[in-house]
Amino acid sequence: QLQLAESGGGLVQPGGSLRLSCTASGQALDLYIVGWFRQAPGKEREGVSCISRVGGTTYYADFVKGRFTISRDNDQGMVWLEMNDLRPDDTAVYYCEARQLASTQPMCETGATDVRGRGTLVAVSS
Repeated sequence: QLQLAESGGGLVQPGGSLRLSCTASGQALDLYIVGWFRQAPGKEREGVSCISRVGGTTYYADFVKGRFTISRDNDQGMVWLEMNDLRPDDTAVYYCEARQLASTQPMCETGATDVRGRGTLVAVSS
């Protein structure tokens, strides 16, 4: 069974950058669509960005378009989220999640996933 582990979170000032990593194990990553989701304190979980099995299709929520970039390397079993121009309202726990039988945009919009990592905290504050 696929297992996911996030890393790369931390405290950053507004306008700064972070790169989140998601390491997959237990099963071939190319069987799965993968996405990043986040949940801020007191708020609902929301889809940030998702990427298709071989990376040809990506989806970004409107609130991160032009600032975040998702990428993957199936041979390495890795998915990344490059985050630039971070804002205080980007503060949240970020989760790497995956699903086998799905489409990229619907998975991000509905949040229907099968596997989730433990999350990594991103805090944006001066």
